[in-house]
Amino acid sequence: MRTFTTWGLRLSIAVYAILYFFTAFFEITILLDILSIIGICMFIFSLLYISVFKFKLPIFILVIGIIVLVYSGHSIMDGIFNGMLLMSDMIGLLVVVPLISWVLREEPYIEDIMSVFHKFLNTSRKFYFSLTAFTQIIAYFLLFGSIPMMYQFINIILKEQKTEMWENFKGTALLRGFALSTMWVVSIPSFIFAVETLGASLWIAILQGLGIAVIGTIVAVIFNSLRERKYDFDVTNVLQTNMKQVLKNASHEQVRKRKVIEFIFLFITLFGTIFLIHGLFHIKLLLIIPIVIIIWIVAFYFIKKRAYKLLGVAKEYFQQGMLNQTYQLNIMLTVGVLIFGLRQTNFANSVVNSLNLMQEHFPLINPLFLLPFIVIFLGFFGLGPLTVMVLVAGILSSMDLPYPPELIVLAVTSGSVISILISPVIMPVIVLSASNGLSLFTNGLKFNWKYALVFYIIVQIYIQTMVFLW
Repeated sequence: MRTFTTWGLRLSIAVYAILYFFTAFFEITILLDILSIIGICMFIFSLLYISVFKFKLPIFILVIGIIVLVYSGHSIMDGIFNGMLLMSDMIGLLVVVPLISWVLREEPYIEDIMSVFHKFLNTSRKFYFSLTAFTQIIAYFLLFGSIPMMYQFINIILKEQKTEMWENFKGTALLRGFALSTMWVVSIPSFIFAVETLGASLWIAILQGLGIAVIGTIVAVIFNSLRERKYDFDVTNVLQTNMKQVLKNASHEQVRKRKVIEFIFLFITLFGTIFLIHGLFHIKLLLIIPIVIIIWIVAFYFIKKRAYKLLGVAKEYFQQGMLNQTYQLNIMLTVGVLIFGLRQTNFANSVVNSLNLMQEHFPLINPLFLLPFIVIFLGFFGLGPLTVMVLVAGILSSMDLPYPPELIVLAVTSGSVISILISPVIMPVIVLSASNGLSLFTNGLKFNWKYALVFYIIVQIYIQTMVFLW
């Protein structure tokens, strides 16, 4: 039975993804009906594979979606069938994006980059800034998998430093870095979904998010420096001593430089190709990104003369890698049902009217002040950044808010940043705690609440200034 369930789940995920890409270009009714049926099969196989106890959130969202459908008077089966299609582009993206990590596994890019730039990393501030900034770059390839990978790298240099003070130094750099990446990194599903759904300009959203992320990185360095000064905590001397030991075992300098150039080329080709195709052909981003990723990965293995590995990579991903995405994929399926149900009601108009009424009584407070708190609030109930973004952006797309979509994207993604930093029950904090052994509360709220508060104020100053000027 277990084998049948596993194979059923693998096949349903793979067939759903393949059919999605086909129907994205050829919208054939019978194939869309089959896609809905496969989505239902995926949910059933996932329920059997994971178990009901560990599948509480998707079941809860589906039940709420069905209740909303009943309340709206819409057919439950029609609502479920349509809901299974509503997030198909996100499922296609989620199935493909993790494949990027295979490229980074082929070469020790991170170690070589740090070795080449070791002179820039010889003080506490420079090292902390580099960790926070580079985690955002690695998140482009590994999503929240960048946290354990970067933690392993830090421990190559600081393997003996394991007190809470040192774990604060390591953990806050990585968690803040990953959180900031959700504001501008184009391969982060929550960011790209918000941009696509709300109709924002991609390049404006990226530049705006990147600008705030740079400021957030600098603020993170300032917070860490103040903490070091307060507790008389000397990182620089330990760092310089340990770095000398690590460099003794590093690759030859020419090899390291070549790997750095190769990594930059990989980043530019992936990022640039997505921008170029979107700019020339105006195809949906959620469709472009997975297609470009697949072509980019195949090209990488051929150029590196390792095409013989492709079949093994595909086989391993089919057998295990896709299964790791099961929970997120079913969240998307069930959120699709909920959003479809809400669209059959007067929910969006009611929210807009409530916001307008609030602004009449409190003119200084507009919805952009409040949107981050919706994301933060839901994050404390275990809804990760992607789930919340899909839910919130899906609802906001039905509303007629009188603000530039880029500012709405920034408001909700800033909430995502804060949620990642302080919520003890979402995946990035869980992954970090699994790496450094500290509690979820310590890695999240205890270490980051002051930074999160300052970050919110900075973002709101920018947003409200732009609203005033607009």
